[in-house]
Amino acid sequence: MIELVSSSRCIGCDVCIRVCPKDVFDHGPGRIPVIARQEDCQTCFLCEAWCPADALFVAPQTTPAPAGSRYRDEEALAEDGLLGSYRRELGWGKGQAPGAGDDLSHVVIPLLH
Repeated sequence: MIELVSSSRCIGCDVCIRVCPKDVFDHGPGRIPVIARQEDCQTCFLCEAWCPADALFVAPQTTPAPAGSRYRDEEALAEDGLLGSYRRELGWGKGQAPGAGDDLSHVVIPLLH
C-alpha cells in the first residue's frame, strides 16, 4: 500500500497520478502529489516503479502501516535503501542494469529441445 510521497525528492512530474489505476493521488501544493485515497491503493507498485525521482514508497502489505512504522518514516526508508527499491529491482532508471530478464518465473512449461 502506498505509504509515502517524499516532498524533498518529488519533481512534480505527475507520473504517479497518471499511472495509478485506482486514482489514489490528488495534486497537492507545489505540484507535490498527496495520497488522497490510500484505502483504494491496490499495492500494484506502478507509481513507485514509474517515479523517476524515487520519491514514492509502496509497502508490501495491503493495509495501511500503523502509526510509527518505518514504512512511514522517510529518513528510515532512505537509510534502509527502500525509496525507489522496487524500481531498482526492475532494472528501471538511468544507469540501471535490467533485471527482469533474469526472472524465470514467467516460464510455465519447460522448453523442449
